[in-house]
Amino acid sequence: MEKKFVPVMITPFNLKAKLDFTAVATLIDFYLAAGVKGFFANCLSSEMYSISEDERLELTSFIVRYVNGRVPIVATGSFGLTIEDKADFAKRIYATGIDAVILITGHFANVDDSDEILLNNFKKFLALTPGVPVGMYECPAPYKRILTAEVFKTLLETGRFVYHKDTSIQQDQVFAKLAILASSKNPSMEFYDAHTPNASFSLRNGAKGMSSISGNFYPEILVWICNNANNPDKKEQVDWLQAELIKVDPLIHIAYPMSAKYFLAKRGLPVRTISRAHALELTPDQKKVLDGIYDSFCHWCDELGIEKVQLETIRPTAVLQDPAI
Repeated sequence: MEKKFVPVMITPFNLKAKLDFTAVATLIDFYLAAGVKGFFANCLSSEMYSISEDERLELTSFIVRYVNGRVPIVATGSFGLTIEDKADFAKRIYATGIDAVILITGHFANVDDSDEILLNNFKKFLALTPGVPVGMYECPAPYKRILTAEVFKTLLETGRFVYHKDTSIQQDQVFAKLAILASSKNPSMEFYDAHTPNASFSLRNGAKGMSSISGNFYPEILVWICNNANNPDKKEQVDWLQAELIKVDPLIHIAYPMSAKYFLAKRGLPVRTISRAHALELTPDQKKVLDGIYDSFCHWCDELGIEKVQLETIRPTAVLQDPAI
């Protein structure tokens, strides 16, 4: 089974903290050159809670047009105060041309609500959005609602869900959901783990791929581990790389997404260290840590024969004058 790395896209901003579509286009070409097999647009890494409803739609629509069918695209669509509001926005973002609308589990029940309430709200939403393929995402915000194996199974049985992004972190919970998926009658569901330290475990136990923030630092590395996790001839190298990724993973989360924007700028991308979600500048010590991780990244590539994407080799797909193109 083909494994896929799907990045959770960051959002570049210009000097006025507006959406920088030229930088978005370059970023898309960079991801594609690294070998990604899809995109998760309008997600937490995209600072979706810090951009307006119109910007969410405009950004997603631009990404769909620029990618132009080369790989599948999903995007978060469960915004709104009521279930009706969420259904309305989901239909609007689906109309941009994405392949599935991602639903944040924490949007369908309050933190102290029962799973019964959660499932009833999902049921109501699905009834309001016939024909719209959906996915589930255990997003950390507004709070992390981890689905139990039983709830996951119930949602899977609706036949409407084609995507799941798991943030449970605990391998026993990941394994339980993957076991349910393996025995289900929903062959279209794709399971992605968001936790880089779980990469080899999840990939070897049936996950379709990975969708982690580390792909906003070194997507080539995540593509390589997705491609090789189940190759017995590469087991020793995969295990070595997994151990290396575990060491640095807590560090890249500090001051994220500013940390990713700094790292990508260091790699030569036209991404400014401007964020609406993280107001503070990176400290000299934080930059020093990221510089060290960059050195580690170069070492990993050298050890494994991975070719780093060079900015000068990226050729824009189209000349962009404005988001309408």
